[in-house]
Amino acid sequence: MKAARFYDKGDIRIEDIPEPTIESGTVGIDVAWCGICGTDLHEFMEGPIFIPPCGHPHPVSGESAPITMGHEFSGVVYAVGDGVDDIEIGQHVVVEPYIIADDVDTGPGESYQLSKNMNFIGLGGHGGGLSEKIAVKRRWVHPISDAIPLDQAALIEPLTVGYHAFVRSGAKAGDIALVGGGGPIGLLLAAVLKAKGITVILTELSAKRKEKAVETGVSDYVLDPSEVNVTEEVMRITKDRGVDVAFECTSVNEVLDMLVETTKPGGTVVIVSIWSHPATVNVHSVVMKELDVRGTIAYANNHEETIKLVEEGKVNLEPFITQRIKLDDLVAEGFERLIHNNESAVKIIVHI
Repeated sequence: MKAARFYDKGDIRIEDIPEPTIESGTVGIDVAWCGICGTDLHEFMEGPIFIPPCGHPHPVSGESAPITMGHEFSGVVYAVGDGVDDIEIGQHVVVEPYIIADDVDTGPGESYQLSKNMNFIGLGGHGGGLSEKIAVKRRWVHPISDAIPLDQAALIEPLTVGYHAFVRSGAKAGDIALVGGGGPIGLLLAAVLKAKGITVILTELSAKRKEKAVETGVSDYVLDPSEVNVTEEVMRITKDRGVDVAFECTSVNEVLDMLVETTKPGGTVVIVSIWSHPATVNVHSVVMKELDVRGTIAYANNHEETIKLVEEGKVNLEPFITQRIKLDDLVAEGFERLIHNNESAVKIIVHI
């Protein structure tokens, strides 16, 4: 079968590899669509980061580069292993793409996303969504309604990242939130916040992404830092009070500084993006305003509630897809476009 394989920085190859074996307790999935994530781009430009370098196998998966990529994917079940009796062949599914040790408790309320050696399918091994088929442990397979188109379903994984960030923030209906950055995660996070009754202010430079924020209605205010003084505008909107909660979705230090400046005393700043470089923060402001600064990584038992938002029509994923490409065009039309010309794209998904 065809698959996208990461060898090293700047080296992703479309190759033919064996189909996965359907072992006891696993589900075989015909992959339909897979999104290209910012994490994938970082691997391509700066990696390996999450991907174990060649000769240094991951302690849970036992794999190292070359690794099959892709962790934002949807598909149709084509086989079930022994012991799997609650998933049917033909069922539409998405995957919570974790690689976690078998002895880690993943039950309700457990913070398994923080477990030792945690990694992700499509980065740390165990196959990936940028391949024709994949076998996944039943625990990580989530059925979805057939009414959700499979191309849109590929965005449920990044939407769940946004949902978990919302949970981490403690935000509630009636609050005002500031989202720093209107990339795919920032926009999808904003969609979750709007669905939860929160007023959203979003900052973004890209014309395409600003347009998408307005078109989808996920933001009540869209501010371009090159056109307005964001701090002054936020304070005007909040009547000099500041926002209740702010979300950093850029890994840009100036954005983090602005969020600290515009969050109200006693408010919360949530760092959502994965930073590949050190950052600074105005600790004096954090102290004097008694701000909570929190990190968030991925998700933990959030897929069910996120899928419900989509199934109930509270979040419409279709407008966020700006390009659909074939697997053979992954690097030229996907990675290169997102790296060098992201003005023309918000979310690119790959048809497998």
